[in-house]
Amino acid sequence: MSTNPCMTCGACCATFRVSFYWGETTLAPYGQVPAELTEKISPQRVCMSGTQASNPRCVALTGTVGKDATCSIYNDRPSPCRDFDINFEGVNPACDRARSRYGLVPIHVVQIEPGNNDFEIVA
Repeated sequence: MSTNPCMTCGACCATFRVSFYWGETTLAPYGQVPAELTEKISPQRVCMSGTQASNPRCVALTGTVGKDATCSIYNDRPSPCRDFDINFEGVNPACDRARSRYGLVPIHVVQIEPGNNDFEIVA
């Protein structure tokens, strides 16, 4: 079974602005996202630094998009990142748009053997 290509892709992290409620940051009592990695965009909203640029790239993204990209704060990532799914059966076409920006093919989920419930995610 191959590894999940979503886990080394990073195209979404280098395509979209990642904005969320400031209470998710470490400035709030139960916030987890490191506040020093965010920028204020309104009294109630912040975004991950670097994602507001004309060529966005999240400050927490390490490595090369599509090859060895990883999130340096994966366990503490904000809700938009937690909620961003691969485009499985048309659920999130934004995933395909981000991947195409970097010349990457869409991710597909395929059944390993007909008749069983084992699936593999491939690019």
